[in-house]
Amino acid sequence: MDTKEMLKKVKNGEVSVEEAEKFFRRKPFKELGYAKLDTHRKLRSGCAEVVFCSGKADSHLLKIYENLYNSEGEVLGTRASKEQAEIVKAAIPDVEYDPLSRILKIEKKDKKRVGKIAVCTAGTADIPVAEEAAQTAEFFGNNVERLYDVGVSGLHRLLSRLEMIQDCNCVIAVAGMEGALASVIGGLVDKPVIAVPTSVGYGASMNGISALLTMLNSCANGIATVNIDNGYGAGYIASQINKMGVGEHE
Repeated sequence: MDTKEMLKKVKNGEVSVEEAEKFFRRKPFKELGYAKLDTHRKLRSGCAEVVFCSGKADSHLLKIYENLYNSEGEVLGTRASKEQAEIVKAAIPDVEYDPLSRILKIEKKDKKRVGKIAVCTAGTADIPVAEEAAQTAEFFGNNVERLYDVGVSGLHRLLSRLEMIQDCNCVIAVAGMEGALASVIGGLVDKPVIAVPTSVGYGASMNGISALLTMLNSCANGIATVNIDNGYGAGYIASQINKMGVGEHE
C-alpha cells in the first residue's frame, strides 16, 4: 500500500489513525540479512524498488520478490532466467515471464497509462534490449509505441513512421553495430532521445563499445546515452520524461 492509499483509507474511516501512524513509522528499509529492501523508494522517487535477478541465489531472489510483492502489490524484475522465473512462479502463480526481454513481473491490473513513448530499434537483433525498455516503461504507467527494424541502411522505413515518432514525449533509440540510429532520430524530433547501445555486431563493434562511442559523440542535439544493453535504465528515464510531459508526477 502506498502513502495516498493509506491516507484515503484514513479519510474514509477504513483505517484508524493509530494504524496509519504505525504504517508511517515503518523503517525505510526491511532487513533480510542478505538484502535491505528499500520500502520507501516509491515514496521518495515515485517508483518502487526493482529486482535485478541475474546472479542472485534462488532462495534470496524468491524472498526478495515475495517481500516486495507483499509490500507493493506488484514487482518488476529484470534479467531473469527461465529457471528463476519458474521458481518465483511456483510461489506466486500470477507472475509473468517474457523470455525475450527476460522481464519477470506481476503488476496491478487496473493500472493507468499516460502519454506516449516511442521505442525504436535499428535491427531485429536489438529487440530484446528494446523490449526491456518498453516493458519497463509500461510497468511504470506509460503508453509505448514500438517501431522495430528501422535502421539507417533503410532510412525510408523510419521516415514512414516519422509523424508517430514526433508525436511522442520521448524516444528510445536502440542500436548495435555502428549505433547511428540515435543521431538520425535526434535530428528529426524536438523531444529528448535516449540512446541505448547494444552488444549486437561483429568483432570491431567490441560488444557494444563502438555503438556506445558513436552515441556519446553524436552531433545531434537532445541525445542522452545509457550503458550498453541497459534497456531498463532507458525505460525508467523515459518514464520520468513522459510524465513530466503530460504533467503527471506520482
